[in-house]
Amino acid sequence: MSIFWNKRTSGLSPYIPGEQPKDRKFIKLNTNENPYPPSPRVVEAILSQMNGDGESLRLYPDPLCSDFREAVAAAYGVKKEQVFPGNGSDEVLAFVFGAFFESGEADSPEKAVLFPDITYSFYPVYARLWNIPYRDVALTETFSIRVEDYLVFSGGVILPNPNAPTGRALSFGESPHKGLRAIVEYQLARNRVVVVDEAYAVFGAESAVPFINRYPNLLTVHTLSKSASLAGLRAGFAIGSEELIEGLFRVRNSFNSYTMDRLALAAATAAVTDKAYYDGINKKIIATRERTAAALAAMGFEVIPSKANFLFIRWPAAGLSHSASGEISGAGLLAALRARGILVRHFNTPRVADYLRVSVGTDADMDAFLKALKDILEQD
Repeated sequence: MSIFWNKRTSGLSPYIPGEQPKDRKFIKLNTNENPYPPSPRVVEAILSQMNGDGESLRLYPDPLCSDFREAVAAAYGVKKEQVFPGNGSDEVLAFVFGAFFESGEADSPEKAVLFPDITYSFYPVYARLWNIPYRDVALTETFSIRVEDYLVFSGGVILPNPNAPTGRALSFGESPHKGLRAIVEYQLARNRVVVVDEAYAVFGAESAVPFINRYPNLLTVHTLSKSASLAGLRAGFAIGSEELIEGLFRVRNSFNSYTMDRLALAAATAAVTDKAYYDGINKKIIATRERTAAALAAMGFEVIPSKANFLFIRWPAAGLSHSASGEISGAGLLAALRARGILVRHFNTPRVADYLRVSVGTDADMDAFLKALKDILEQD
């Protein structure tokens, strides 16, 4: 604490990112990075933008990010005016909270934005930053979202699909009474926005993008960190109705009109145009995920069904007695894996303290991970 901080700063509990070690080389399965390199087109675009001596870097980038937005629009079958660009999806999400959810005291549940109790831990951080009341909605015992829990008057809804860190996904639904569609229609009738965070959708979930023209209150948020192997670049975007996109631009332009730099814009534009390359590497990740999930289940782990590029696991699975399997907590497995040069993610919070989130790496990465687990269990 500092006497120079204002009340807002003093009350914040910042998001804690996954470990990025510098002291030694690890197999990194803790931050959901794509294990494969970006498209060669991305590297070419960056080198081209440098133009030999980097002369272009003395000039501001295009504040409208027109080329990038046009590339996203073409890739997703929408209009450029329905695309909002951002410096990673985290920045886009920050603007989402500022644009669509009301600030104020939590004196009424009708003002609170809704999101799952086990979800992306940046959501409550953003809510507190913008002084937005919120209510976390409990997942089921199997970590599923109950659609009916979101059919209540609120300040709006935001949820990831697939959810993180669980990996479970919802379908949009074939009728107004099922899936995400029910939530969107209910909240539309009450003039509330529903935000679907699709950071991991490319790995097996149904995207809500095809429905944005039908539902003006529906916004999808995307990142190139996972799907396009660009976590080190920072590029993301949102897709929604033109009035939602205009709202995001109003907030962004009250903060910083140049949030994406020239190199990021060039690389991101190249990435979204190389669908064939990314379809290929992401299909590899899906195949590796399924193989690893089956191997973990065979070892006695509980493995939550995943449509993301990670697995949420616990030792042991329900029905397997601790006396037969050994007493190893989530934190204990985390430490044992780290000692063997493998990083995974652990959330020391209620309901999930015994679970680990494991990013899907290459086949060689996952073989090393499985071998390390086998060694740990045999020694316990």
